[in-house]
Amino acid sequence: MKLKFYFLIPFALIACKKEVSTTVIAEKITETNTTASYEAAPEALKIWVNSRAGTGEAVHWIADGYVHEYPSGKKLFGMIGFDSSTVIWPEEADGKIIHLTRKTFAYTDLETGEVLTAYNGNEVKAIAYPYQMITYRLEDNKIYGDVEQGVGDRVQQIKAKDGIPFRKLGDTYVYNAQVFLDFPLPSGAQYQAWENYDFFMHPEGTVEEPYQMTWQRYGKLPSWAGEGQAIIRLHSWRVESHDEFPEKLLAWAKKDKPKWLNPPKDVAEVRALQKGEAGAGWGR
Repeated sequence: MKLKFYFLIPFALIACKKEVSTTVIAEKITETNTTASYEAAPEALKIWVNSRAGTGEAVHWIADGYVHEYPSGKKLFGMIGFDSSTVIWPEEADGKIIHLTRKTFAYTDLETGEVLTAYNGNEVKAIAYPYQMITYRLEDNKIYGDVEQGVGDRVQQIKAKDGIPFRKLGDTYVYNAQVFLDFPLPSGAQYQAWENYDFFMHPEGTVEEPYQMTWQRYGKLPSWAGEGQAIIRLHSWRVESHDEFPEKLLAWAKKDKPKWLNPPKDVAEVRALQKGEAGAGWGR
C-alpha cells in the first residue's frame, strides 16, 4: 500500500503572546492601503500579512534544500521550489483577510542539479498545489491562519487550533510554527509527519534578504523513492519579481509550471480549481 507524500506548508499559523508596538519593521507597511479592514488591523497582524503575502502585488517565496535519509543523514536528492502569493484585504473592518497562494516543489539530482522525472524506474512528479486559501483572524491577541485546500470531495478546511509564538531578537521577529500531522488517507493508511517552520522578518534595508524562512520535515519517503524515513530541510526567501528567481528554477517553472508563477487572482478562481483534479501532494 503506497502512501501519498503530503506537504502541508501552511505558512500561516501564527500566534502573538503580546501586542507589537510600532517598530522599524512596521514602518514598511504600505500607507496606500485604505481598506477598513487594513486600517482596523492591529500592528502584529499587518506585519505578518505584509511580510508573508505582500501588500497586493504578487510576491514569491523561493526555496531550496535537500532530502536526507534517516537516520544515516545521507543526502538522497536536492529540492527546489517556490510559492506565489497575494492578499485580499476586505473593505469591511471586520472582514476576513484572505491569502491566496500556489506552491510547487521538485526533486533534483544531487550531481547535476537537474529536476528528476524518473528514479529507479519510477515516475517522479513535482509536488504542485494549484492553490491554498488561508484566512487570517485575530483572537485573544493571537493570529491564526485557517487553510482551505484540496479538490472535489477532498476539499479540506484545516482550522488553526493552537497559538504559535514569536519572539524578537534585536530588530528581527522570529515566528515559529510546528505542525504534527496524523490523519487517515483515502487508502485507509495513516499519514504521520512532523514539520517545523521558522520565519525571520528583518527590518527592510538591514539585510539583503529581509524575509527568510527555514523548514524541516520528518516523515516517510515519497513512494517512488522507496521505503524508510527521511528528513527534508529547506531554506526560503522572498522575492518581488520573476527576475529575482534563480535561473534554473525560473527555466523549470516556465517550461513545466507556468501557472505557478502567479497566485490565484481571486476567490472565484479558487472555487473553480476546487472542481478540478488533485495535484501531487494532495490526496486523490
